[in-house]
Amino acid sequence: MPGLGTVSVGIWVATGARYEPEFLNGAAHMLEHMVFKGTATRSAIQIASDIEAVGGQMNAYTTRDTTAFYVRLLSGDLPLAVDVLSDLLLAPTLDPTELDRERQVIIQEIGMTEDTPDDLIHDLFQGQAYPGQALGRPILGSRETVRSISRDALRDYLSRNYAAGRLVIAAAGDVDHEAFVDMVGERFGDLPDREGFDMALADYRGGDLRREDDLEQLHFMLGFDSVGPKDPQFQASNVLSNLLGGGMSSRLFQEVREKRGLVYSVYSFVNPSIDSSLFSIYAGTGPDQIEELVGVVCDELLKLSHDLTEEEIQRAKAQAQAGQMLALENSMARAEYWANNMLTFDEPILPDAIMAEVDAVSRDELLALSRRILSSRPTVTALGKLKGLEEYDRIQARLAA
Repeated sequence: MPGLGTVSVGIWVATGARYEPEFLNGAAHMLEHMVFKGTATRSAIQIASDIEAVGGQMNAYTTRDTTAFYVRLLSGDLPLAVDVLSDLLLAPTLDPTELDRERQVIIQEIGMTEDTPDDLIHDLFQGQAYPGQALGRPILGSRETVRSISRDALRDYLSRNYAAGRLVIAAAGDVDHEAFVDMVGERFGDLPDREGFDMALADYRGGDLRREDDLEQLHFMLGFDSVGPKDPQFQASNVLSNLLGGGMSSRLFQEVREKRGLVYSVYSFVNPSIDSSLFSIYAGTGPDQIEELVGVVCDELLKLSHDLTEEEIQRAKAQAQAGQMLALENSMARAEYWANNMLTFDEPILPDAIMAEVDAVSRDELLALSRRILSSRPTVTALGKLKGLEEYDRIQARLAA
């Protein structure tokens, strides 16, 4: 990336919550924490101080599909970043005392999520969309699984899943490609290829989940089965989501907030996994407004299948394209983009190809996709004072009208 004096480098691993058997739910996230607690050559404080001594930033995250570890720093310190990252993944000690301490940290993290309704509603929604399967279980795990996962189980999970063929190491910014390849080869060239945990395939079910709680706002989500990133209509689903609830000019924002004042926050989004996605709507409203809100949201969804203007389609396309390209101006986002391409498609997809796919989305394609999405069984999730929320069968009937 010309003009930069910094580099972002990371390791993306094809493992996350959906690779875990039920008794190991939360293992990927726990392991993400534990590798920072010490390696064969560095203590926890040395891991942090080595990067921060050169002004760098280091972090990690776990999703249902992937686990990632990354560093941002001045380009001249790239060898240090690769050395530290390799140390984390190849030689963590997983110290038993640190593990017991980190269990408590993660249990506190679970409690924090439960005390944050606009976070909790997303976990509840995912669980209702994919009940009884890995894709629906929380990334953090449960208190029970966090307490029960042993050091030996974590070591086995690391050995089997952090293996050649399941890792992508990517860098973006001020980086020399050949020199970077040599660095990575030197540290990871002997990494064995092992048979890891299988990814559980998505089995969308939908349905209704409501949790009564004494909250000022009622948090409401409505969603449907949709197409995954490998489906030819995936970019069309992003355009459709932008049109429905992707910005201040979107239908939901205008109808629900601007014209009726029913919410502060309302939006739609596509939540993709490797083989599927959820086409979803979130709204936070007052208990007295939920009945009207549900009616308006259902009406707007139904309009998608027969009433789309070229003006709003072009606006939604421009949003999708600009959002993609603006994100890629950030070196960390660009490294993540290439890594996710490799994990999902096993090849790099040039941004220009994505732009062309968005350009090619037609009105007829959007109308057909709308009908396809709405034909799936809806997922309804609500958290708060629920007296005014109509029954699931009634919502389902509205959407079938």
